[in-house]
Amino acid sequence: MISESSLEKLKILAGAAKYDVSCASSGTKRNNTNAGIGNATAWGICHSFTEDGRCVSLLKIMLSNHCIYDCAYCINRKSNDIPRTSFTSEEIASLTIEFYRRNYIEGLFLSSGVLRNPDYTMERMVAVAKTLRTEHRYNGYIHLKAIPGASAQLVADAGRWADRLSVNIEIPTENNLKLLAPDKDFKSVFEPMKIISTNILESKEERRNHRNAPLFSPSGQSTQLIIGATDDSDQTILKLASALYSRRDLKRVYYSGYIPVNKYDNRLPMLNTPPLLREHRLYQADWLLRFYGFRSDEIVNAQNPNLDLDLDPKVTYALRNPQMFPVDINTADPLMLLRVPGIGTRSVPLIVMARKHQRLNSSHLQKMGVVMKRARYFITCNELRSQNIQDLKPEIVRQLLLDKKPIGTDDAVQLKLFYPMMPALR
Repeated sequence: MISESSLEKLKILAGAAKYDVSCASSGTKRNNTNAGIGNATAWGICHSFTEDGRCVSLLKIMLSNHCIYDCAYCINRKSNDIPRTSFTSEEIASLTIEFYRRNYIEGLFLSSGVLRNPDYTMERMVAVAKTLRTEHRYNGYIHLKAIPGASAQLVADAGRWADRLSVNIEIPTENNLKLLAPDKDFKSVFEPMKIISTNILESKEERRNHRNAPLFSPSGQSTQLIIGATDDSDQTILKLASALYSRRDLKRVYYSGYIPVNKYDNRLPMLNTPPLLREHRLYQADWLLRFYGFRSDEIVNAQNPNLDLDLDPKVTYALRNPQMFPVDINTADPLMLLRVPGIGTRSVPLIVMARKHQRLNSSHLQKMGVVMKRARYFITCNELRSQNIQDLKPEIVRQLLLDKKPIGTDDAVQLKLFYPMMPALR
């Protein structure tokens, strides 16, 4: 039975946790053993929809919203006059089990403000995960937020009990981090990241030699960057994300549009709403980094430091590099096919397999999931009649993709120019 005091705390601390978006996860599998409770599946646990259409949920909560830091962008900063409270480790463990038994959740995401010092806070968070695993025999998903500045031993203990760990960088450059969060620096963030990645690699190596060796954060680690709280460009953000993927082997970098919760602080931009479209474009660019073989400097660079908000990054890349197109669908290598707007990671293997048996045309491509509305300007195939980017200027293609009539043309000229094979209108 959940007590009234726990419910009151839950209202405060669940609400305080909503600004941390680095809680979606996948890739871990923890089977139910020894008559325990729950299990974590390979789909992952989050408030989101998985690729197979399942809606999964977790208990996303803070251990405490008391904090010794005064970060300008945080609702829980110590100078804010808000209701404050803290859970005990056993209270959170009991809530997790009670919610799981009611089928409300499938896992736990636990973060916290910094109480007293990083080690004290991290120790209490580790105690929650340990209590769930050992006393309640809970085998479900647990994601812990590692506290910057916590000792290496406590971070290692957290990885023993949790499925995923995250250390939030929050601000992409150290100068801006020090401006908005004077108590933090990059060293305190990157040190635990390094500890986590080292322990993950060691754990994988041990399990190659000893099948029953203990797991360490089997679903990896993630981080969060706040977008729009500073003047950092998308180039700076994606360069950092790319480095984290390659050097720290992160599973995900999450991008969170800055929510103006402390409008009185003149260090922050005067925003009325979070930059959600920019956040969306960064997620698209991040997808290109992780799954499409793009480098960050191919997506954004010194000449184009910010993403185009009107078009997705893949289309923008193609328009900036017309010399690489059109691509012949029937001969191009898979990596080049991945760079064509409208062609995704699922379509490319189908194209490569199908063209071994016949020459492909636009009808075949549509059946394979290719978005011809975008792809038509960047490909050639058996019978595709529409003009491509070499026949048209990139500016004209851009206007067509935006469903805008090219400047200086009337409807008749437009139809004749872009659809020469179309019969006369009657």
